[in-house]
Amino acid sequence: MSAVVARDQQYPDYEGEKSRAAHADADVRRELARERQARPEILYFLANDRVAAVRREIAANPQTPVQADLLLLQDSDANVRSDLALKVARLLPDLAPDAQSQVRERVVEMVRVLARDQVARIRAIVSEALKDVGNAPPDVIRALARDVELAVCGPVLRFSPLLTDEDLLAIIAVPPVKGARRAVAQRDGLSADLADAIADVGDEAAIAALLGNPSAQIREETLDLLVDRAPAHPTWHPPLVDRPALPARIVGRIAAFVAATLLRRLEQRQDLDPAAREAVAAAVATRLAEPEMVAATKAAASKESAEDRALRLKKQGKLDEASLASALDSGDRAFAIAALGILSELGSALAGKILSARGVKGIVALAWKAGVSPRLATQIQLRLAGIPPKQLLQPRAGGWPMNNDEMTWHLDFFRA
Repeated sequence: MSAVVARDQQYPDYEGEKSRAAHADADVRRELARERQARPEILYFLANDRVAAVRREIAANPQTPVQADLLLLQDSDANVRSDLALKVARLLPDLAPDAQSQVRERVVEMVRVLARDQVARIRAIVSEALKDVGNAPPDVIRALARDVELAVCGPVLRFSPLLTDEDLLAIIAVPPVKGARRAVAQRDGLSADLADAIADVGDEAAIAALLGNPSAQIREETLDLLVDRAPAHPTWHPPLVDRPALPARIVGRIAAFVAATLLRRLEQRQDLDPAAREAVAAAVATRLAEPEMVAATKAAASKESAEDRALRLKKQGKLDEASLASALDSGDRAFAIAALGILSELGSALAGKILSARGVKGIVALAWKAGVSPRLATQIQLRLAGIPPKQLLQPRAGGWPMNNDEMTWHLDFFRA
């Protein structure tokens, strides 16, 4: 059977199609353009139609030959290119990942062109279609992730498996548009390093999204830092209250500042362990105390300096790790510095100098000299000196990260 005969059997009424393709009524040509049984050469002919509505049908038709699609890439009508983008981007996930496939190469090249289109709506169509596709061209995904329109970069920043932590860290450091960090913060299974980076930059909306992402891996030290800052950021309170697997210590701190409605929500959580429930109950009891009693307690405390209070507790045998940890939890910076100075026998002035220098080795040496645990030394770095989580000097196998001689040397450096 000849090729011509085979074609005529597959596409009957060839002359009728030619007549309809040349018809003066655009609606007739448009109806033909959407037919999936139309001959490839007819579809290619209609890709040059003077009426954009006809060309849109060609752009959307999955049977349109590649040559016609390539022609429509440069169409002057953005709606035509939008329809083409929707079709082409949807084709890519179903194509075999054979780099030598001519069809795939052409589709990939069209995707690249459409991802650079001057109209943001077209780039957004490509981004939405490829946001969770594992065999999309990585260079296209990275370009979309850096787009200056949130509708374009947002979907791939939130979902694409092709973006590495290095790619995302660069976006967090220098976001292409407001909202980009928030999209990253919403990624499923967000790594602890990315969570640290988002916490460090101080983007309020991104941090709220991070706290509200139950799958995000947030280190306890990072969560501590965010809870320290949370009273000034009401948008963080609801996701903090709802965050799963909260340590009892952090639950107690959250309960101390959230609004009454959120405190009730915290009380109603069924997943809190007994220690966390006790912390919430204690916070509720405190919040229900008579305002006059609370005011009197604050007034009495204000008359006694932090140094005097620390000295008084030392005489009573109550100046210890627990009282220092309590000061960190309540944000009582002056008392915490005074306590470190007295416990270390270095004095509050030198303790304050070491903390102000923000050198992690000096701070750890101060904590060691004060006789507190390595774990609390980490909290002192984080919450008293403001060291970013990724720069903390962490304990080693439950012990100190330096030997005694090293820590003594760092303290002597400040004594000099």
